Amino acid sequence: MKLIIVSGRSGAGKTVCSHILEDLGFRCIDNLPITMLEQLATNMKTTQNTATAVSIDVRNQLDQLKHFEDILNKIRQNAIDVEVIYLDAHDESLLRRFSETRRRHPLSTNTGLSLADALQQETILLEPLSRCADLTVDTSEFNLHQLRDFMRQRLGQSSNNSTLSVLIQSFGFKYGAPKDSDFIFDVRCLSNPYWMPHLRDYTGKDPIIIDYLDQQDDVQHMLGDLKRFINTWLEPFSLNNRSYLTISIGCTGGMHRSVYLVEKLVSQINSTYCNLQHRHRELL
Repeated sequence: MKLIIVSGRSGAGKTVCSHILEDLGFRCIDNLPITMLEQLATNMKTTQNTATAVSIDVRNQLDQLKHFEDILNKIRQNAIDVEVIYLDAHDESLLRRFSETRRRHPLSTNTGLSLADALQQETILLEPLSRCADLTVDTSEFNLHQLRDFMRQRLGQSSNNSTLSVLIQSFGFKYGAPKDSDFIFDVRCLSNPYWMPHLRDYTGKDPIIIDYLDQQDDVQHMLGDLKRFINTWLEPFSLNNRSYLTISIGCTGGMHRSVYLVEKLVSQINSTYCNLQHRHRELL
């Protein structure tokens, strides 16, 4: 029996996530009071309902949110497989989305808080849930269609089997490190094609960049180290009943070195213990 709890700040994509889970065969419940989670888990065992997803947001009362971790532990002790998915985005992205949809933030409706203040308050109130997340997804750089595709692939991997779902992603440090990372590797120390004018406008997926980086000893040394690390630790993570692992590799702009390394790793690492997914944040 599997119970997925979806939470996150308003505008981060909880509704999209719930719709995808529904498409995958989950019975979905919106805005369930936290105090009813234990009753739901008991009902799942009684009715042999094998797949349920619930959405929990800031509309729950504060005293209920504070007890989330204790309730979660009790459910897990009751032989229910529970995953907590937390979606978030940068404040700038959330402010833009609210502006585009002209929706009111739930904390602004009765309190008179500005949207910016409501988002900050929401972060504080949802901290008990974000702290317990098995998977955190930063949706800042996604449009609606990209978010749907990404979540469908990530959630589909997890729901179809018990294999570890691994995301390896490239990014540029100049735009900030991804908040959803379990591991971050900084490869800014490597030879940089950006400083060669005839290579600058290409990316790490282009043959001319691949040929250049294939010949750089420091890049190949780093590739070997990353490959050994990932291959060594995928099995222990998988055997530890973990569902998700996010590995982020960053260079300065996220266009050349990190993209090259992610592409190489995906083609070379041992996928026996995991389902692999990769993306290039700055190439979206």
